[in-house]
Amino acid sequence: MDLSTVGVIGLGYIGLPTAAVLASTDIKVVGVDVDPRTVDAVNNGDVPFVEPDLATYVAGAVKKGTLRAATTPEPADAFIIAVPTPFTGNHEPDLSYIMAAAESVAPQLSGGELLILESTSPPGATEKMARRILDLRPDLSLDGSDGRPVLHFAHCPERVLPGRVMIELVTNDRVVGGLTPEAAERARKLYATFCQGEIVLTDAKTAEMTKLVENAYRDVNIAFANELSLIADKLEIDVWELIRLANHHPRVNILQPGPGVGGHCIAVDPWFIVDADPEQSRLIRTAREVNDGKPEWVVEKVLDAVRDVRAPTIAALGLSFKANIDDLRESPAVEIVDRLARTAPDARIAVVEPHVETLPEQLARHGNVELVSVDEALKADVVAVLVNHDAFDDADLKGVPGTVVDTRGMLR
Repeated sequence: MDLSTVGVIGLGYIGLPTAAVLASTDIKVVGVDVDPRTVDAVNNGDVPFVEPDLATYVAGAVKKGTLRAATTPEPADAFIIAVPTPFTGNHEPDLSYIMAAAESVAPQLSGGELLILESTSPPGATEKMARRILDLRPDLSLDGSDGRPVLHFAHCPERVLPGRVMIELVTNDRVVGGLTPEAAERARKLYATFCQGEIVLTDAKTAEMTKLVENAYRDVNIAFANELSLIADKLEIDVWELIRLANHHPRVNILQPGPGVGGHCIAVDPWFIVDADPEQSRLIRTAREVNDGKPEWVVEKVLDAVRDVRAPTIAALGLSFKANIDDLRESPAVEIVDRLARTAPDARIAVVEPHVETLPEQLARHGNVELVSVDEALKADVVAVLVNHDAFDDADLKGVPGTVVDTRGMLR
């Protein structure tokens, strides 16, 4: 089995790090992305987003000649598909990006290739991708029937933490599920070229569900903390102190509340389970609703603080969905600022986000939102702490003349 060349379809927060790590093992990697700016950046040895150590990997691999980027797929021994899997307005999985990737790869296949879906997907997505490719290429098959060349399909979900991607790609265990046992074994051998963790084999549908379950588990636990914060606020109890004391119990480990849940994983994946079995997934659905409702609660707290102030200045510290990264996907902080701008059009919304240079389009369209420095933000009538970036550690929140709505416990 030759796996000397790999095509990585999608050069986003997972695809580009995966391509760079593979290329560091001397495998020839062609990364594919529909955005020519991303392709140009990679071919210049640059990275289009912030992730510690990624730039070093990309620059090194490009210089060595093991990594390059293109806008269309090329023939390869294996393909890793790492494209977005959003949901629709009804919280139903949108597989259009996966199918588009499958259609772009199909003409490049000749038989014997390994195709791995890394995109977080609902159960059965890998099989649907395989069916789409085989519909386009009836000269190929899944099992070698009628003497046709075989394609090998597998699913291997990513399970890395933004800010630690380059470390966890190598050290974390991986779950690999194949549509056939041979496909799973071939995928295992590919990941074994760089993965130091245990690589556990299963079927594709179980592998898909594993990733969803991991994130739904975390979502449920975050929802418990967020619900506690609502109850504690109403009862005039310090939720941070409450959780600290409860966690002294040897079998209790309550997470920290926040302004909601963001990112492309935890904020999205549980809905795939709900869509797969709406009747049985009552707890998972409720957790999603609790976490999705937290931004509105934060908005109400902020507006209450300036209800008697004419043309107030409202400051928001942080826009990313977690600390010390520039990833704004599904960020509750962005949602909160957007809602504030719409519901308080006479207010000036002063935003501090040290990891971006320009506002996202969702916020830039409002005429009352602007990026400012930390010092300027702290002069506002109300300061909402939305992200606990390290860059805010030295901010004198206790000296703020206005009200502080602290969703991250940074005042403690």
